[in-house]
Amino acid sequence: AVPRTRILATGGASHNKKILQVLSDVFNAPVFTIDTANSACLGSAYRAIHGLAAERNVSLADVVKLAPEPRLAVTPTPGAEEV
Repeated sequence: AVPRTRILATGGASHNKKILQVLSDVFNAPVFTIDTANSACLGSAYRAIHGLAAERNVSLADVVKLAPEPRLAVTPTPGAEEV
């Protein structure tokens, strides 16, 4: 089975439930958020760690295993995909 699409929203707009609901309805996918002050820096840090560990054949998936688990923020409004 093909996994369903999910959206991970970060940054200032991720605190606005109405914006998240629009994203969810447009893409017909649940939207998740993570509690972090600066997600761009967090992503960059994970990529840097991955780069340092690359010579040991460590995958990016292994690097981010300890990352905070995303929290479900909103789900698509029933029938929104028909609009």
